[in-house]
Amino acid sequence: MPSAALATDSRRRVSSRSRPTSGTSPRDPTTAASSHPSPGGVRLLQRLLGSRSVTALLRERRDDGVEILRINRPDKRNALDTATLLLINDALTELAADADLRVVVVSTSSTNALCAGADVGEDLDAAGGVARMEAFAELYRLIEQLPVPSIAVCVGNCVGAGAEIVAGCDLRVGGDNLKLAWAGARLGVPVGPARLTQLIGLSRAKDLIYTGRPIGMEEAASYGLFQRTAAAADAEAAALDLATDLVRQSAGGVRVLKQMFRELEDSARRVSYENERLIDFQRHGSGLPQGTAP
Repeated sequence: MPSAALATDSRRRVSSRSRPTSGTSPRDPTTAASSHPSPGGVRLLQRLLGSRSVTALLRERRDDGVEILRINRPDKRNALDTATLLLINDALTELAADADLRVVVVSTSSTNALCAGADVGEDLDAAGGVARMEAFAELYRLIEQLPVPSIAVCVGNCVGAGAEIVAGCDLRVGGDNLKLAWAGARLGVPVGPARLTQLIGLSRAKDLIYTGRPIGMEEAASYGLFQRTAAAADAEAAALDLATDLVRQSAGGVRVLKQMFRELEDSARRVSYENERLIDFQRHGSGLPQGTAP
């Protein structure tokens, strides 16, 4: 997917700001995943900050201020382990402070999945499980609080955390191979209502969240989830066309409108409530199951 985009648009350039794999992260590792991480979580995050591979997240910056984040774990269907979560959270934190940023496109290096949820095969103890859930909560918060519009490229598996990324973005482009599902009820994870209800209404949100049934592009489009649809191979290009439309608008005006939408939707309060429930579930409940396919 990325190679075709690079070959057809000379305006795009690959960002050279990828993080080194150790020792130079500008963020305090004790706050990387949450405002109040657990002590065990702090130790785990400190270890992972020095061991993560930057190749799990590919970044590209176009000259017009559009940033493309491509999740790159195709062998895992882009299921997110803790190290990859921290990479994405670092990138989103950096972008939130970037005055030249116009649009963020969340995409994938492979059309088989945007994100298949958590990498539940990751070997974590109890503290590590809490730290990872804190990192997921931080991811959802950072997506919601971006000061510019975000666009999700919805192709292949968008399940669990992948569905939450889709719902957290401002706009969405659907691919024809989509499998979109909220798997929280099946796995016992209290997640979904804060974002999905605002998008498709209470009745439909209850259906998808309670049953966990997957839906494809056509059904999701009928619910109003997508601004554009395309063949899976063309979905990122369609998202970039949409981003170009947004860049033509007033930069300052769009930022003000983004803030107005957040305030009108009361998204900060809703997301904060759900994030607290997620972390409490991991800390005191059964937690995200290990060794189960996402």
